[in-house]
Amino acid sequence: MDSSAWIALGLSLKVAGWATALNLVLGVAAGCALARLRFPGRDLLDALLTLPMVLPPTVLGYYLLVVLGKRGAFGGWLHAQFGIQLIFTWQGAVIAATLVAFPLVMKAARAAFEGVDPRLEQAARVLGLGEAAVFFRVTLPMAWHGILAGVLLAFSRALGEFGATLMVAGSIPGQTQTLSIAVYEAVQAGQDDHAHLLVLVTSVTCLVVLLLAGRLSKVRGGVA
Repeated sequence: MDSSAWIALGLSLKVAGWATALNLVLGVAAGCALARLRFPGRDLLDALLTLPMVLPPTVLGYYLLVVLGKRGAFGGWLHAQFGIQLIFTWQGAVIAATLVAFPLVMKAARAAFEGVDPRLEQAARVLGLGEAAVFFRVTLPMAWHGILAGVLLAFSRALGEFGATLMVAGSIPGQTQTLSIAVYEAVQAGQDDHAHLLVLVTSVTCLVVLLLAGRLSKVRGGVA
């Protein structure tokens, strides 16, 4: 594999890793809140948080451009106050990948938390554990396999993200050109051999992640 392919692979893993880490925190928090709290508009909030899963990636990319651009509310404030620009940077690619993959973690976390027997949590409270201790010592360990399966799926999705990333981060070799964008560029340039190699690397990586996620799902269900 030539140096450009290695660079694209490294950048893709970097972007997917950061996106997955962010989603591990945000997705688990949202999934837990939706599973345990009852409040008006809960179904609407769930639908809004799931929206990135069904919206075209280019639409998400457009929304991000509006928000993160220099003339956007958040992007303009960042640029004016700190001189930070997120458009056409790898950090912008991370935000795009995080948004696209977020519903996979959130949905998996919500299902996992809803599957925890509340009687076990209540028993822990009777034994004197506080709410934080109940969550980290009872709830989270019992829901962990389901959450981890969702996290692996989100990593795979972030690794292959294309549309929103291209609109927000562009295609700058060595800086924002991830594997999926590099495949597109190689095809456009007629570099079929290079495109085949990049496609193979991406496919193998995603397949390994999906196999791990499937294995975790079986373990969660009690299948050896």
